Amino acid sequence: EVQSYMGRLETSDKESVHLVENEIQARIDNIFSNLERLEILSSKEPPNKRQNAKLRVDQLKYDVQHLQTALRNFQHRRYQREQQERQREELLARTFTTNDSDTTIPIDETLQFNESLQSAHRGMDELIGSGTNILQGLRDQRVTLKGTHKKILDVANMLGLSNTVMRLIEKRAFQDKFLMLGGMALTCLIMFLVVQYLT
Repeated sequence: EVQSYMGRLETSDKESVHLVENEIQARIDNIFSNLERLEILSSKEPPNKRQNAKLRVDQLKYDVQHLQTALRNFQHRRYQREQQERQREELLARTFTTNDSDTTIPIDETLQFNESLQSAHRGMDELIGSGTNILQGLRDQRVTLKGTHKKILDVANMLGLSNTVMRLIEKRAFQDKFLMLGGMALTCLIMFLVVQYLT
């Protein structure tokens, strides 16, 4: 039924399209509520049928989400068409006078804005590349530290170091872990601030 209503959307006129959209949304909401009940019922199926029932419910969820997305896309396209029609009607109904300031096109401001956006994009690409390199370096250091830690433990066992020294080493490794997490958080904060203020 929802799919048949979706087919009627394209042929509906401006007056009835809202009614068809509301009807489709009501049916989709009803399907979602029924799917929640089906999900509960599928969990009560016998173990040998439970997996199959859950897969069928998930497939239904996916189908309904696809219909919901299609409805939203149609509404978005309709809104854009209506906005374009309004703008066209306003433009056609408008009367221009000589040296009207509204008829000028602010090319310089547009170019400057475009250059700022391009610069922000380049900066973000560089930040992302730098962040990727930092993460890779941290991974390599982690592998190296693990290997070093294992070797230290082996040497400590061979030399018979005391438990106090071993605890100090583990405490230092724990502190280094927090330093690494703090550095990652600081890097993410800097990236967020750059995106916030450059765009």
